[in-house]
Amino acid sequence: MTLPLDGRVILVTGAAKRIGRGIALHLAKHGARVAIHYSTSEAEARATTEECNNTSQFKDTPIFQANLEHVSEIESLFDRVHAHFGRIDGLVNNAARFTQIDPLKVTEADWDFIHSVNLKATFFCCQQAARRMLNTPEGGRIVNISSLGGLQPWANHSHYCASKAGVIMLTKALAKAFAPKVTVNSVAPGVIPFGEHDARITRLIAATPAGRAGTAEEIAEAVTFFLTSPDFITGQIMSVDGGLGLK
Repeated sequence: MTLPLDGRVILVTGAAKRIGRGIALHLAKHGARVAIHYSTSEAEARATTEECNNTSQFKDTPIFQANLEHVSEIESLFDRVHAHFGRIDGLVNNAARFTQIDPLKVTEADWDFIHSVNLKATFFCCQQAARRMLNTPEGGRIVNISSLGGLQPWANHSHYCASKAGVIMLTKALAKAFAPKVTVNSVAPGVIPFGEHDARITRLIAATPAGRAGTAEEIAEAVTFFLTSPDFITGQIMSVDGGLGLK
């Protein structure tokens, strides 16, 4: 049986836990050869690899460590993934950081902590992927995970909102820059909680028209759509938020 992502090599950043783990498992189940990136969560990355191998027809889901704050480590990551598989067909930029700070109290270190991964690393991962994809007849697909916070202002997350709004505009600009061989799209999740959640998350869930929180599997479905959709679809932002972003 041919699966939707039959044999395509897809690198997922931040794939050890949470949404990234869900995306990796979903892609493996649907026929992709998945490269698992992690920064510090090695045990979780190995567990994700084992789970992927249990559902993948390839039984080869390697892990790759890199601190995405540093461009040199991003370059090394893509070199290693390419050396292992011989190609990179898709990239899912999922790795991200999230903090809640009163904007009057945000320091330079707070700003850099968020932007170094959420925006800078997303750009340089796109760059490394596109350099390889543009040199192949097939081209490739890039999916950036943004956020509802990149589309709506959150008072105590201004630095985070700015980083994710940057990812959204970056997606559109790179879709133009890399066309027509490489598509660049973005998935903007709404409330996707893991484990116990605080009063703020409870309020957001209550305000969601769908009447519930979302799941990592639902984000993964949207990612898979962009990885398999016609190449006429590029530069698009898909909100997967249960209607929470509706005005």
